[in-house]
Amino acid sequence: MIRVRDLSKRFGPTVAVDQISFDVTRGEVVGFLGPNGAGKTTTIRVLCGYHPATSGTATIAGHDVSTDSLAARRQIGYLPENVPIYPDLRVIEYLRYRASLKGVPARERRAAVARAMAKAGIEEVARKLCGHVSRGYRQRVGLADALVANPPILILDEPTSGLDPNQRRRIKQVVRDLAAEHTILFSSHILTEVEDVSTRILVIHRGRLRADGPPQDLVAHSAARHLRVVAACAVDRLADLLAGVAGLTVARRSPLAPAVGAVEAAVAAGSDPSAEVGERLLRAGIAVHELRLVLPTLEEYFHLMTEGSDRDEERRLADDAVAGGAA
Repeated sequence: MIRVRDLSKRFGPTVAVDQISFDVTRGEVVGFLGPNGAGKTTTIRVLCGYHPATSGTATIAGHDVSTDSLAARRQIGYLPENVPIYPDLRVIEYLRYRASLKGVPARERRAAVARAMAKAGIEEVARKLCGHVSRGYRQRVGLADALVANPPILILDEPTSGLDPNQRRRIKQVVRDLAAEHTILFSSHILTEVEDVSTRILVIHRGRLRADGPPQDLVAHSAARHLRVVAACAVDRLADLLAGVAGLTVARRSPLAPAVGAVEAAVAAGSDPSAEVGERLLRAGIAVHELRLVLPTLEEYFHLMTEGSDRDEERRLADDAVAGGAA
């Protein structure tokens, strides 16, 4: 439904999006994650035809957004972060007006507006002025606007920005309900929301795509995993037993009692040495109190992909500078 290849967007000397590629297939709910200024909104605006790409391609349901923009935009319902609604129109009047702008035939307009209001859960405020509804309802009015022409694809930019916890909860439920009929790409920096509703996430940082996959898979294969072992032996002996296991690096050791030790070891990406560690302890006749692979949270993974990657890059640059000076 959405296909992006080597997409870049520059504003003068500033690179906002740097050669990113991804696909969103029919029926997916994809969370677009990144810190503020990472390039999420710029990417979304290119997809929606607000900005032309500097290079690369983007297609919506087979229509190129640069050469067939009108056809591409007909496939999209877009909810911007700040919903631009007319405060002096009633909600139902505003949606009928928007339906007419989007080319919904007059004979179908009433049903289209009713369907959009039902999906967004705003029937109870249909006769209220847009300027008199709460911010939570304002976001849902914007969502109904995105839905009124019944597009197959929804692109939502920070749909819960500025909402209180109850309002965020309602919007998340609406997104879950919409997933049965629409392909959804939504931007957010609130990780719990993304984890709750997404089948897949994209992580963008400094304009570059850093990760792509189901949240549980990304976390499970992260380099931030560690193995925690608590066993009935001296902590030094336990650390020595673990030291020879491939893919393990002992990071922390602590005695819990005179004859009980605890060790935490970093686990190499893509490996799970739990079985080998268990067999070693069994052969040594050591009773195991705890043996588990600890996965990072999505928040920890996000930090690793953004600030953590920045620090790694800074260290590499510093090492290169030292090496260059020595030469």
